[in-house]
Amino acid sequence: MSERWKDELTDQLCDAIASIKDRDEAYRFIEDVATFSEIKALAQRLQVANLLLNGMSYPQIVQSTGASTATISRVKKFVEYGADGYKEVLEKIKSKK
Repeated sequence: MSERWKDELTDQLCDAIASIKDRDEAYRFIEDVATFSEIKALAQRLQVANLLLNGMSYPQIVQSTGASTATISRVKKFVEYGADGYKEVLEKIKSKK
């Protein structure tokens, strides 16, 4: 994992996210910290990662999410070679259902 982006401010952001207790609190925090476009982009990337991990093709993902092939490619890079953040979070979500 790249250490270049880690500093006191990103530590504070990660601690804030880790302290969130439920969906309502998460909604309130995200609404205050990000723009509508940023929120939608992050949600779309998470869905793209989920679909990639479930073996869907690029055309299927484009049709299902409206994501560009550039976004899908970028997410796929992190799904395959990243820090496993997408996989870990999606597995936690699945285990709660």
